[in-house]
Amino acid sequence: MAFALWAIGKQKFEFLDEGIEAFSQRIRHYYRFDYQVFHQIKYRNKNLPEQIKSDEWQVIESSLKPQDMLILLDEKGKEFTSVAFAGWLEKSLAVHTGKRMVFLIGGAYGFSPEAYARADQKLSLSRMTYSHLLARLIFTEQLYRACTIIRGESYHNE
Repeated sequence: MAFALWAIGKQKFEFLDEGIEAFSQRIRHYYRFDYQVFHQIKYRNKNLPEQIKSDEWQVIESSLKPQDMLILLDEKGKEFTSVAFAGWLEKSLAVHTGKRMVFLIGGAYGFSPEAYARADQKLSLSRMTYSHLLARLIFTEQLYRACTIIRGESYHNE
C-alpha cells in the first residue's frame, strides 16, 4: 500500500517543510509515501475561480492513475478523531489492497465539481479553517499518528 499527499499551492515556509519532511520520513517506516506540491494556477482576473478550479483539477487528474483511491481534504468532509481515523485507514487498507491512497489538499478556491465526482471520500481535518500550508503539516502528523495507532506503538496517548 502506498500513500500520497498532494497539494496545490506554494511552499513558502521552511519550518513547515521541515516538519512535513520529518513526518514523511516517519510514515515511510510503515508505508510508501509521496508528498508533492502542484503549482497553483494564476490568472490576472481573480473573478475566474471556477476556471481556476477546473484547470487545477486537470493537472491533478493527469497525475492520477485509474486505480488510485482519491480522498479530498475538504471542510465538508467527514470528521474523525485520531483513533477513528486510524480505524478508517486500517479498514481502507484492507479493502483497497494494492491501491495508492491519494489525499488531496485543494487550491485557494477549493475543488472543482469534477474533483468531487472523482473522489472516493472526503475528509475534514477540523471544523476550524487552516491555511493550506498548515493543513499539510497537520495531516502529515495525523497520518503518522494513525500508522502508530494501527501498529499499537506508543506515540498516541489517550
